[in-house]
Amino acid sequence: MTKQRYTEITIVGEDSTGLIANFTNLLFERNINIEDLDQAVQDGLFRMTMHVDATEMVCREATLREDLQELGDELGVSVQIRFPDEDDSRNIGVLVTKESHCLEALIEAVESGALEATIACVVGNHSDLEPIAARAGIPFYDIGDENGTPDETELLERLDEYNVELIVLARYMRILSPEVVFRYERRIINIHPSLLPSFAGAEPYRQAIDAGVRVAGVTAHYATTDLDQGPIITQRVFDVPDDGTPETLQRRGQPLEAEALLEAVHLHLSDSIYVHNGTTHLREDVDKAAIQLGTPTQLEAAIPDGPTDDTDVPLGAQSE
Repeated sequence: MTKQRYTEITIVGEDSTGLIANFTNLLFERNINIEDLDQAVQDGLFRMTMHVDATEMVCREATLREDLQELGDELGVSVQIRFPDEDDSRNIGVLVTKESHCLEALIEAVESGALEATIACVVGNHSDLEPIAARAGIPFYDIGDENGTPDETELLERLDEYNVELIVLARYMRILSPEVVFRYERRIINIHPSLLPSFAGAEPYRQAIDAGVRVAGVTAHYATTDLDQGPIITQRVFDVPDDGTPETLQRRGQPLEAEALLEAVHLHLSDSIYVHNGTTHLREDVDKAAIQLGTPTQLEAAIPDGPTDDTDVPLGAQSE
């Protein structure tokens, strides 16, 4: 599946009657065709994302931007518009709390050239990791109060100031509100220390121990307004020792958290993946042999190849 170069328009604000009609009429009047429209309302906050074909529009890009902003101001909503030639920014905004391993891995990958991107800023809800960002020459902003509660208004200002294309949650231990998620849909990647959808939420390694699983892992996924439920991008797995503890799993999991997160960021920035019907897929022209979405290819040799059911018999025809 090849990527269509559409213009993306995102509208976010208080829900009210007529929002969709007002914006779609404006586009129609300028000969702009809507290829995809998705809208949602959560906690009274309205979000609409449109992908439109503006190649035949009867106005300049600057005029369309001005008209959309003017309508947004009139209706009391914010409007973001990203033309195709503006869709190639490789600026990353990294959100952190106190665990450093994912941030350090991202910085090392960028500095070595393994990840072709720029870490434009690091934003934390605590100041613990500021020295790591400072050593790399990356601006750091502490937006948390004494309890670590973040100021999301400042967060949005910083992301806009640094023209951030992708938000990476590098063990950021706070839930993003719809105010942020709606504005950066499919542009927020989180790393969670479990094999989602199992063990979402807090203390996933402890949840794994309590459940008695023999295999645990980590998951990089697109963040949504539903806690740890976004489309999965990459996963890594490891065995759980019989006498394992949450601390044991954390020591085994942290290097894999960094690895899976880096792979997911690379796949996003290289436009190697797309989301369809709530799940991620590799594009047809991607070299699949160069990508590790889950377990290493070496494990294939350890997987038994028999016995198996007769694959010539349709599943619906098998007797019970």
